[in-house]
Amino acid sequence: MQGYVQIYTGDGKGKTTAALGLALRAAGAGLRVYIGQFIKNAAYSELNILTCLADLITVEQFGRGCMLVTTPEKADVEAARAGLATLKAVLHSKKYDLVVADEINVACALGLLGEQDLLDLIAERPESVELVLTGRGAPEAVMAQADLVTDMRAVKHYYDQGVQVRKGIEV
Repeated sequence: MQGYVQIYTGDGKGKTTAALGLALRAAGAGLRVYIGQFIKNAAYSELNILTCLADLITVEQFGRGCMLVTTPEKADVEAARAGLATLKAVLHSKKYDLVVADEINVACALGLLGEQDLLDLIAERPESVELVLTGRGAPEAVMAQADLVTDMRAVKHYYDQGVQVRKGIEV
C-alpha cells in the first residue's frame, strides 16, 4: 500500500484527536501503528485506553512535560532530538504502517527541532509508511512536502468563556 504524508495543524482544537482517530481506524483494519508524542510526558486519558491496544498501537513520549508555555531548556532539546532519532528508526524498522509524530510541529516552532529535521523525516519515509505530523505552526516548507494538510481553525471555543481543561475531553 502507498503511504502518504499528512499534517494536522492550526490553532483549533482536534489535531491530536484526529491523529488518534486515524490510528484507531488503521489498527481496526489490521495496520500496525506507532505514535511518538513530542513535548508531552504526562498521563493523558487517551493513553489509558491505548494500553488496552498495545498489541496494535505503540505509544512513546519524548518530552519532559507539556511545555507549551515555558521556555525550552537544554534537556527539552535533548529529549526532542532523541525522539526524532527514535522516530527515524521506527520509520525504517518495517514494523509499522502508520507513524504519528504528535506535536512535532510545536517542537519545531519552539526550536527543539529544526525545519530541516522535519523535511528530512518526510524525505526518509519509506513509500509504504503513512506519516502524520501534528501540532500548531507547521512550517510552510514542510506543508509543501505533505500530501494532505488540514488546518484546524479556531472559530469558537469554550475556553474563551473561562471553561478549564476537562478530563476525558481535553486530557
